[in-house]
Amino acid sequence: MPANNLRSDRIWMDGAMVPYDEATVHVLTHSLHYGLAVFEGMRCYKSDDGRSAIFRAREHIRRLIDSGHIVEMEVPYSQEELLKACADVVRINKFAECYIRPLVFFGEGEMGLSARGNKIRVSIAAWPWGAYLGQDSIDKGVRLKTSSFVRFHHNSMMPAAKATGHYVNSILAGYEARRSGYDEALLLNTEGFVAEGSGENVFVVRDGIVRTPPLTSVLAGITRDAVIRILRDNAVEVREEYFARDAFYIADEAFMTGTAAEVTPVVELDDRKIGPGKLGPITAKVQQVFQATLHGRDPRYRDWLYYI
Repeated sequence: MPANNLRSDRIWMDGAMVPYDEATVHVLTHSLHYGLAVFEGMRCYKSDDGRSAIFRAREHIRRLIDSGHIVEMEVPYSQEELLKACADVVRINKFAECYIRPLVFFGEGEMGLSARGNKIRVSIAAWPWGAYLGQDSIDKGVRLKTSSFVRFHHNSMMPAAKATGHYVNSILAGYEARRSGYDEALLLNTEGFVAEGSGENVFVVRDGIVRTPPLTSVLAGITRDAVIRILRDNAVEVREEYFARDAFYIADEAFMTGTAAEVTPVVELDDRKIGPGKLGPITAKVQQVFQATLHGRDPRYRDWLYYI
């Protein structure tokens, strides 16, 4: 995974722009100790007309507020206030393209699992960030390893919430896969069916039909949703259904999606080549339309762009 320089001029904290070095929290911040916070990952791209736009900003902020509701953390700002704050962060830091990270968390005050009186704080940072799995991954694809770690049951951690603590599962799976020489992990659900990557949704293609796991033990990815619409708009059948990893092995092609990963081909799983072991035609078409969308070239999806 490529290194990234997180430093920017300003970070939005609780309604105000503060210098990068002053965007700090106390060591007794509740969410730091217990992992209960919610966040989003958003990307801003430069359109062909010269303007910058955040991809599906409204959907991301809606999911942030929904995540807070699921974990009983009432976000203290409206959707419009947060959208404006995201745009302000990009503009003030003079980024043409960047990654944006809104975070909602419990601050210092009470400690213990039953603490309820701590202030709910919100920060929004942005920084330049390239391809999550490396630029070569977009063109050449990635190698996956089925993890020994299982994606948690939906009644254990409620995966519809993009909560920080959920990602301990992902981090451990990613460590394991990369230590063994792979690019990314594939996690199964508690019933043994394919769930998702450590930070990506997954799709497989067989005989022209695309399948992706249903929204049970996986996060409802914003990019996942966009890709499903792109596929259906291009007359490709998409089925949201369970499948086992052996169905992944015999797929004609496969790919992963996510805000950070965008659309990344999967060329190998568990040392088994997927199809011809290179970018497939359906994946290539999705990449083409998706990139055109991100840069404002496809009028069908222009309403997905929130211009700065």
